[in-house]
Amino acid sequence: MKQTLLIELLTEELPPKALDRLAQTLADEVFGALKTQLFADDSSICTRYATPRRLALTISNVADMQADRTIERKGPAVNAGLDAEGKPTKALEGFMRSANVSFGDLQKVSDGKAEYFAARIMQKGLSLDDCLGEIIALALKKLPIPKLMRWGDSEHQFVRPAHALTVLHGSRVVVVEVLGLTSGNVTRGHRFLTQDTLTISDADSYEAALERDGRVVPSLSKRRDMIALKLDEQAERLKATWVGHANIDLQKLLGLSNQERSLLSSLLDEVTALVEWPEVYVGEFEAEFLEVPQECLILTMQQNQKYFPLLNSEGRLLNKFLIVSNMPIANPEHIINGNQRVVRPRLSDARFFFNQDRKQKLEARVEKLGSVVYHNKLGTQLQRVERITTLAGSIAHLLGADKAEAELAARLCKADLLTDMVGEFPELQGVMGRYYALHDGEKTEVAEAIEAHYHPRFAGDTLPQGRLACAVALADKLETLLGIYGIGQIPTGDKDPFGLRRHALGVLRILVETPLDLPLPLLLKLAAENFPQGMLSATVAKDIEGFMLDRLRGYLRDRGFEAAHIEAVLYTLGGRLHEAVPRLMGVRTFAALAVAKDLAAANKRVQNIMRKNHEELGAALATAKVDTRLMSDEAERSLYQALQDIAPFAQGYFDRGEYGQNLKALVTLKPFIDDFFDQVMVMAEDRAVRTNRAALLQQLGALMNQVADISKLAA
Repeated sequence: MKQTLLIELLTEELPPKALDRLAQTLADEVFGALKTQLFADDSSICTRYATPRRLALTISNVADMQADRTIERKGPAVNAGLDAEGKPTKALEGFMRSANVSFGDLQKVSDGKAEYFAARIMQKGLSLDDCLGEIIALALKKLPIPKLMRWGDSEHQFVRPAHALTVLHGSRVVVVEVLGLTSGNVTRGHRFLTQDTLTISDADSYEAALERDGRVVPSLSKRRDMIALKLDEQAERLKATWVGHANIDLQKLLGLSNQERSLLSSLLDEVTALVEWPEVYVGEFEAEFLEVPQECLILTMQQNQKYFPLLNSEGRLLNKFLIVSNMPIANPEHIINGNQRVVRPRLSDARFFFNQDRKQKLEARVEKLGSVVYHNKLGTQLQRVERITTLAGSIAHLLGADKAEAELAARLCKADLLTDMVGEFPELQGVMGRYYALHDGEKTEVAEAIEAHYHPRFAGDTLPQGRLACAVALADKLETLLGIYGIGQIPTGDKDPFGLRRHALGVLRILVETPLDLPLPLLLKLAAENFPQGMLSATVAKDIEGFMLDRLRGYLRDRGFEAAHIEAVLYTLGGRLHEAVPRLMGVRTFAALAVAKDLAAANKRVQNIMRKNHEELGAALATAKVDTRLMSDEAERSLYQALQDIAPFAQGYFDRGEYGQNLKALVTLKPFIDDFFDQVMVMAEDRAVRTNRAALLQQLGALMNQVADISKLAA
């Protein structure tokens, strides 16, 4: 008979950050085992539950008995199972004994490679009661628990002490023993809102009974939605938005990395795992604390106290916050007051750090970076800053930005690492540097470059704004790339401890999206020259260029460009990455034309011919100019004249960055190219004629491949 199966394990408080993963793994393992052992099938639905003190799941359409089934056991190969007289060998006899069959029961089966003996055995189905205990025990052992614990005088181990086990198949208790617990149909409700045990009448009523009689919402997702709704209601009442809401752009607010931003936005998941019957209250702190940068207050409230800060319509922090409580009561005054008392010391610490840090200028901290090791092969943080400073000045000069200001911002950019605030909240490095630089009287552009030099810190993050900030950001990332890669710390597989892929993508995004006319090979050369001779591998600049171009290919594919188009553009780009996207847009437009493939094929033919001519004509071709007096065929004269007519227009389009128009101009060449290849023998016996025709094709190829190597578009 098929009915719903309920399994619930009651424990002490489970680790909140791991709760969802524990519940998901338990459900997956039990459900998978039941399906494998034919108690459940594709019509069964598994629903998982998790609260601070329980892991549970229900599975619909679970049979109480397995169906009888025939299983096939594979034995030895036929040629190994019979001796020369056709009698069973010892190997075959051993197989027959283990399968409890006679020779007459065996069948010969072929797997396409060899023939072997097989025994088909009728296996009687087992009952759910016989199998479920082992299934649950094995599933619990597979939970992602880094550290197990024992409790009392028990030898059993689990992530937290286990107190009760409920197992119901329909309304029937399935008696199993797991972790020293014998299953029943009794659980407990809310620790404070109910006192008595709660009897579950049947598996299908589990969730409703817990909510109605136990004051527990067992569904993690349902509790999360309830909390989000209550947060929305309280925030709306105050005409505010809570930090962590989907509409809040935390990376713009705090400038945090993707991982750090994920930690903040996961606060809702964490508090969901801390409560069983949630309610949201409003707390308040003294307005005087708002003199501290709001990023600091937000982090201390979220990370230390699990509160949800509130922002007004302008994105400024209010002196109010939201508390998620496990105690919905008529008069929550003592809960609110208690939380307000707890948060004040934390905010006072943040204010103290802020005030103490401002007593010493960033410039005074720079020399102290000399006592902080950056990497044992790359020196101290001060030596690193000196390299970044020199490189930032060089890049600023190339960009036409103020070199002295770029060098100042670069010199100060790591000084906030030695402040108390960044020591407490490493997520705020750069952010606090900006605040302290402004307090020290530095120019706004310098202060903003200090903050922005970490950007972009993750996919989709904002880019540094302005050439000064871009110069410092590029210098920082290039120094890291060249230094770490150059001492052999190359990313492998999913291992990238220094975030070199992220730094590479950051450089690419700044160059491509800003955009900046800075050739990548030049930047890498400048960065490599900043390091003492012999510190890095001799080929580091070239190696990093290949590493970054691989990242560029992935970045451009993610933006929707075709792989063939990307290769065509990269072939002629020469490291001028700011032109990559406009050229690709032009190639995309060109590739949509009906004649594009024919021109691409013609270009490929030109390149193949030129490759052979380069091998045979050598240096003579490199300096050869087209001589019309050597043209004896009308087709080659017509192609030459067409090139002279079209080249000025194509060049004008190219110079103006109208790459699509440049490529479209080539369409008019198609009939002349076709006639040339139909009527003219390039590989003429006369060396002078042959060189002249090769020079004509060389001129054609140069014009056709200004924007991209369109031969790569040929099918």
